[in-house]
Amino acid sequence: MVCSQRSTLFSTLLNHCLSLNSLKLIHAQIIKLGLYNTNTFLANRCLDLYSKFGTIKEAILAFDDIRHKNIFSWNIYMRVFVDFGDIKSARQVFDEMPERDVVSWNSIIAGYSSSGFGNHALDVFTRMLTSGITPSTHTYSIVLSFVQSVCHGMEIHCSLITKGAALSSIIVGNSLIDMYCKHGLLDYAFGVFLDMEEIDVISWNSLIAGCSKYGHKDMAYNQFCIMRTSNYSPDAYTISSVLTACWGIQDLAKGKLIFGLTIKSGFLSNIIVSSAAINMFSKCESIKDSISVFNELDIWDSAVCNSMISSFTNHQLEENAIRLFVLSLNKNIKPTEFTLSCLLSCASLFLPAVQGTELHCLVVKLGFEHDPIVSSSLIEMYSKCGLSNSAKVIFDHMDIKDLVSWNSMILGFAYNGKTEESLQLFGELLKTGPPPDEVTLTGILLACNHGRLIDKGLSFLHLMETRYGVKPTDAHLTSIVEMMIRGGEVNEAMKMVSPMENGINGYICKLILSSDVMLQGDLELTERVAERLVELEPNSLLPYTVLVKAYETRGRWDSVVRVKRVMKDRNVRKVVGCSWIGVVDGLFVFKENEVVHHGGEGVYSTLRLLMQDIENEGYIYTN
Repeated sequence: MVCSQRSTLFSTLLNHCLSLNSLKLIHAQIIKLGLYNTNTFLANRCLDLYSKFGTIKEAILAFDDIRHKNIFSWNIYMRVFVDFGDIKSARQVFDEMPERDVVSWNSIIAGYSSSGFGNHALDVFTRMLTSGITPSTHTYSIVLSFVQSVCHGMEIHCSLITKGAALSSIIVGNSLIDMYCKHGLLDYAFGVFLDMEEIDVISWNSLIAGCSKYGHKDMAYNQFCIMRTSNYSPDAYTISSVLTACWGIQDLAKGKLIFGLTIKSGFLSNIIVSSAAINMFSKCESIKDSISVFNELDIWDSAVCNSMISSFTNHQLEENAIRLFVLSLNKNIKPTEFTLSCLLSCASLFLPAVQGTELHCLVVKLGFEHDPIVSSSLIEMYSKCGLSNSAKVIFDHMDIKDLVSWNSMILGFAYNGKTEESLQLFGELLKTGPPPDEVTLTGILLACNHGRLIDKGLSFLHLMETRYGVKPTDAHLTSIVEMMIRGGEVNEAMKMVSPMENGINGYICKLILSSDVMLQGDLELTERVAERLVELEPNSLLPYTVLVKAYETRGRWDSVVRVKRVMKDRNVRKVVGCSWIGVVDGLFVFKENEVVHHGGEGVYSTLRLLMQDIENEGYIYTN
């Protein structure tokens, strides 16, 4: 009786244990009273808590001390290695287990899946089926989350239907919906949803999130409306998915409606929801609302700060992004790889020798130098600063080179006019790297453009779909058109424009109008392109300037007067350009035709002294 009471007491104490020190004190008392060797239940509870609070070494010692191990002891022990990411040791424990139940199989399958070994997990699942162990609904849920082929998913679905478990289990039904949405088969996802005997808010979330995540934003919003009319209350996950759908369809009005519901339901304090709201307003071109949401939040969290920093960089408010980053550091918020990637994308717009290098040092200090996303951002940053050699050093030292890394380096060489290096790296990609995508081919065509390799560029364009499996986009055609225009082949370039889905874009219009052959060339073409640019960019001065020069060349003075009158009526004025240069820790901005600016007196005084020295040396300066 006393032993039973002690076991109950220690079981209660273990249930309320919240720290490693408390666990060690209770564990010591259990050993002292001799209960650890006689009560396997208490020993298993200690082992379970060591797996949560302690180190892997402490968990191993706790397991070794259990005298009468049962299947629960082995399952907990195997889960220790799974939780610590040591899948090799977990599999060794699985193979050594004297007996296994469905929990054992589920744990090793989930371990392989979470470690990125989906094929191994599928092999274990197949072996489970042949071992006479009946999979649980949790087993099917795990397997459906990592199947790479929709055919495998359909096979599992058929097996579930045969066993009568596909429609009766909410967990399995939700997993099937998520699997079909992930592979773009929305008809099948809706079929499962409609045939389920019982649904819950997670079922709706799976359907809405699947539609939103995989390119069907309108459908996600519509399903949310149906959910509301069906008397299902959305949770924070639902709201975040619908906010994401709203910025996907660029519908600010709908986004504001959902945001109003967010405030009314009290979900704005949820980090995921508040981050989604900031992103939604930013993507819908309402950065002021994003700032308002951020300022109203009494939350300084990594996810929220990342969303705001990303919003600033997307709206070319790089100074605000840097300032917020510094404030977040002062709040002891550790930057993530996403934070650093966003900041590196705008570092080249300031003082690359200072801020870019400082960010690179921070990357190394935080241990992110081997992260593929951060490394790719470093490559892009150095490339934009004209330091392609530094970018190549980072690329060469990367442990894992994904396609984003290859694309960043190929584009980096292309941006810096290193055509040969870009094409050579593309050749290496074809031999050793992943298959190229449309971004890769954009970089290659850009390299051909800078190298004036028209024939080679056309060759790549013609082989894109047949050899590389990439359908040409407007961006690819724009590179080819630019190449031909710069080569003086304007008429041939115009023939390339016809396949473009959205017609001739503003960039091509500017290229055509800026080419030397336009003044003496086809006036009808000049007028047509100028009208298109006015349609796309009403405040652009270029189309009016080109038309005036074209009409003056041909003596059509009435047309010149008409164009100038239109310019006056539309208040079209020349935009003053500017340039800047970073010196030490200062940024000097020079506007066009500007005589006085910050520090300008000293600059022009120095310039006058230089001109005087030049004249004293006997050189003649002509302005």
